[in-house]
Amino acid sequence: MQTSGQTSGQTALRPDFETAVLAPIRAIVGDRGLITDPDTMKPFMESWRDGWVGRSPAVVLPDSTEALAAVVRICAETRTPIVPQGGNTGLTGASQPHADGSEIVISTNRLNRIREIDIDNDTMTVEAGCILANIQNAARDVGRLFPMSLAAEGSCQIGGNIATNAGGVQVLRYGNMRNLVAGLEVVLPDGRIWDGLRGLRKDNAGYDLKQIFIGSEGTLGIVTAAVLKLSPLPRATATALVAVSAPSDAVDLLTRAKGVAGDRIVTFELIQRACIDVARRHVPDVPDPLRDRYPWYVLVELADQDSGNRLAEMLESILEAGMEAGEVLDGVVAASKAQADSLWRIREGIPEGQKREGVSFKHDVSVPISRVARFLDRTDAALERACPGIRPFSFGHLGDGNIHYNPIQAEDGDPAEWRAKLATVNAIVHDIVVDLGGSISAEHGIGRLRIDEMPRYKSPVELEMMATLKRAFDPHNIMNPGKILHSSGVAP
Repeated sequence: MQTSGQTSGQTALRPDFETAVLAPIRAIVGDRGLITDPDTMKPFMESWRDGWVGRSPAVVLPDSTEALAAVVRICAETRTPIVPQGGNTGLTGASQPHADGSEIVISTNRLNRIREIDIDNDTMTVEAGCILANIQNAARDVGRLFPMSLAAEGSCQIGGNIATNAGGVQVLRYGNMRNLVAGLEVVLPDGRIWDGLRGLRKDNAGYDLKQIFIGSEGTLGIVTAAVLKLSPLPRATATALVAVSAPSDAVDLLTRAKGVAGDRIVTFELIQRACIDVARRHVPDVPDPLRDRYPWYVLVELADQDSGNRLAEMLESILEAGMEAGEVLDGVVAASKAQADSLWRIREGIPEGQKREGVSFKHDVSVPISRVARFLDRTDAALERACPGIRPFSFGHLGDGNIHYNPIQAEDGDPAEWRAKLATVNAIVHDIVVDLGGSISAEHGIGRLRIDEMPRYKSPVELEMMATLKRAFDPHNIMNPGKILHSSGVAP
């Protein structure tokens, strides 16, 4: 279990906390909007995975942007640090308070209205607490697609997706959250509201301020609403799972597919055989996709507006050409939605299976697509030398170079001994990633998980630019302190 000590850079609660902070907050949000009972607060204190646990004197649940802004003003005046929290599905400890109990949690759970759908403009204006799956369904109901798709979509909130610049399985075609947001509404650390809810594709009037907050993990302000970009709803999809002998063959197949299908390629996922074995061992109804076993697999999906058979024919022609070139060893093309769902069940079962398999070292990394195979070969070899018996376990979004490189402890290894190797494994993996021109965080963010690694992999110039931005927006360091960056010289 990961707990966090006094790393937020803040002092303990002020003696008059009840009267100076809680009482005026209660007057704004009412009893329904303020939780102080430890048992009721518990779900807000703990992460769903990886054991991040914190403490807080209160969880605040405003039901409007104005109420949230008023709460932040009280926190700013009293120098009370804030941890913004959405669906609490993050993976880096960014949405849990520290263990010192000095921070209040502000949850966006009650900011859950869809304010407007503009079909002609292909935009939807939503509040930060809207569940991602509900947004997808609302778009589908009017014949549109909101393409952000990830495993936690049934519980994650769009505000958190924006704050972490979420990726997912359709980034190859549609981009990550930076590409899907047209405008934002944000409560700043002093309690002012910035209304940038403009549904424009072109706006060159000065700095693009929304991009400052996308991916900032709640350290510069709290996103309260967003204008999202919608796309036409595909009328047809074609899905296949194919076997390849090595990641380099998967890269060659991706290049071939791009040349034929272009932006019809929605998903191109690389899966190591060990991932399928672990998913099948621990998760019900995960199929073994092919008769024989192969070292690597690719899950590919095309989508188009054409409702006929041409998409499936196009996919089959790509795979046939790949087989003739030696890139594809075997494969299956889904003949129905049920078969496609069964193939997707393999990919979706991997994280759950891994969670139950033992100690794993999770790395959400990206490298240029052309260097993915080199990254996997180099890192597997380096880890085997440093940690004999460690089990390679790699899967992810080959189409955008984002690999979840999550090696697992030796089968008969002692979990405590393997946990002690975390720093060694991280350094090996991340050193190779950066040497290949990659990033130590592709889509999960920095939070607390990677904060101490930032000075090793970011230049002093980059860190100072980020710290300058933090000081400018949050001079008293009350907004999610101790996440992404340490205090960075902000005023006490």
